[in-house]
Amino acid sequence: MLRRGLPGGLRTFVPARVPHHGTWISRRHVQTSGGPFQPLRPPSPSDLGAPRAAKQYPRGRKWTRRILRLVLVGGVLYLADRQIYSSGGMRSLRTFTTGLIIAVDYKLNFRANPITGGTIQDLHFRNAQRVFDLIGANGGLYTKIGQAIAMQSALLPPEFQKMFARMFDDAYQDEWRDVEAVIKEDFGKSVEEVFGVSFTGKEGFGLMEKKARASASVAQVHWAKLPDGREVAIKVQKREIAKQRSWDLWSFKTVTWLYSRWFNLPFDTLVPFITERLDLEMDFENEAKNSETMRALLLAEPTLRTRVYIPKVYEDMSSRRVLTTEWIEGVRLWDKEALTSRWVGGYGKASPGVGGKLPDFDVDAVRRAVRTQPHIEKLKPERQEWRGPRGKGGLGLSPKEVMTTMVDLFSAQIYSWGVVHCDPHPGNIFIRRLANGRAELVLIDHGLYSYLEPSFRRQYCQLWKALLTFDNKTIQSIATDWGIGAAEFLGSATLLRPYEGHKDAETKERESKMSNRERSFQMQQKMMDGVRDMLSNEDKWPKELIFLGRNMRIVQGNNQYLGSPVNRVKMMGQWASRSLYEDKNLPIGRRFENAVNHVFFKLVLAASDVAFYFFKMRQWLGIGGGMEDEMEIRMRQMAEEMGVELQQPIFDG
Repeated sequence: MLRRGLPGGLRTFVPARVPHHGTWISRRHVQTSGGPFQPLRPPSPSDLGAPRAAKQYPRGRKWTRRILRLVLVGGVLYLADRQIYSSGGMRSLRTFTTGLIIAVDYKLNFRANPITGGTIQDLHFRNAQRVFDLIGANGGLYTKIGQAIAMQSALLPPEFQKMFARMFDDAYQDEWRDVEAVIKEDFGKSVEEVFGVSFTGKEGFGLMEKKARASASVAQVHWAKLPDGREVAIKVQKREIAKQRSWDLWSFKTVTWLYSRWFNLPFDTLVPFITERLDLEMDFENEAKNSETMRALLLAEPTLRTRVYIPKVYEDMSSRRVLTTEWIEGVRLWDKEALTSRWVGGYGKASPGVGGKLPDFDVDAVRRAVRTQPHIEKLKPERQEWRGPRGKGGLGLSPKEVMTTMVDLFSAQIYSWGVVHCDPHPGNIFIRRLANGRAELVLIDHGLYSYLEPSFRRQYCQLWKALLTFDNKTIQSIATDWGIGAAEFLGSATLLRPYEGHKDAETKERESKMSNRERSFQMQQKMMDGVRDMLSNEDKWPKELIFLGRNMRIVQGNNQYLGSPVNRVKMMGQWASRSLYEDKNLPIGRRFENAVNHVFFKLVLAASDVAFYFFKMRQWLGIGGGMEDEMEIRMRQMAEEMGVELQQPIFDG
């Protein structure tokens, strides 16, 4: 505000409000009306009053310090977990979080009318997706655990079956520096020193590809040509697996134990057996022993040694995390066109690699290429000459011959030797053509094996014979010995074919009055009760059935994929009966009795050929599937009566 009337026309600025004792007061309180003019002056300390302390926020500072400490500790733990355990702790935290969400969801909604709405199928689907996403996010050993669960996925709801049918063993590749680190840690020498290779094209040294030819959940495979001319497959375990291993197995055990207690399902009784097999599968020295054991057994079996081949293991270049075997060139079992297309490779000639020698190539030219292109990825030539100039040729083999060899191989493992390769999916089987035009099956990846006790193996043989001759007394006796009450389900799960059950009239009438939701819930509840009863007798129930089931499901799926060219059930029954009279550990009298029974048993099995060729005729006429397809349709119908829903994709291997 401007004040007028001062001498000389000067004007003084007087604020409308002035400070007084620490507060602002209006001008009229500064100059009273009619009094003498008082110039403005700053307040004195006495006018301002006593000082007041600043307001304090002790709780805010305390929580700030706590948050900062928590962030600091969390950051240190995160970095330590990432560097020392390859994020094993975070993977476990993710597992427990997902597990808790799934458990709460089932506790709230596993009922005929779920609290959150939807159906039982919706409940299973969203939780199957959560499990699948968890396995995908964690990868590594979690993929192997997922595959172990999928072995018995026929006991899971169909939504889980469909999800686990998507489970495959293809994964990212570790960087080359990690591969080098694993080899250096295991051998104490560099890659060049261990395998005698050069990455700069030096004369006199071998060659090795830095980019893997295949990558799975726990390992990847590199091609190399050694200085002496041998071509090898070098399987290297991914570096992070060793760090994550203890965390992942602990998480699996803990979650399974909690679920078993919460839902009263004794799945934890299976955990020690499964984790032991997973642990052994990650030990490549154990895989090498399995491979050599199978190789020796095949060489001693006249009916198989010319039809099946096991790659050689080079122990001097192998360790717990590195496995070196001979390189195999062949056609994967899933390439049906390449198996059956016309052979154009020349009369009396075999496909590449048969006899242990691969066709040579210009190594010097490859070395020169390496010198000029240090980052070149593929060094091994693609040996496709046998396919012909247009690339349309194949091995010219019969699916029946291929499947006959496969069923004979795995029947011998189960019934005669008790040494079973439990992962015979199409990716682990190569097919080659011998010079005589016959098929040769090459079996790789010998990490997952099951060794059967002689007493269990004999009982399993007896079970197969009893199932095929409808000897219900023997079936019930064996089921009782194994602590399994549902003998019919045991029979169906063993044969992978219907072993007929039934429902009484009262049950059918009661179910006809139920709504679809109530019927679905009752089926799910019945399935849980059946699993609970089967697993409750931990001491009796043979854990080997877990892996035998996987083996047989995949063999069945392979037979279906190739058009059901062989009567798998009959062939396996013959091996079971034959093994009983060839068992040298049985008394002579018992063996003679089994030999006589075998003759009559073969006559009984001949009747199954009538059904086999009936379905084969329908298949040729295009009005139905093969015998395996028809068996599976009927088995699925029967399983639904028992509260178990089966899905086709599970049997595809």
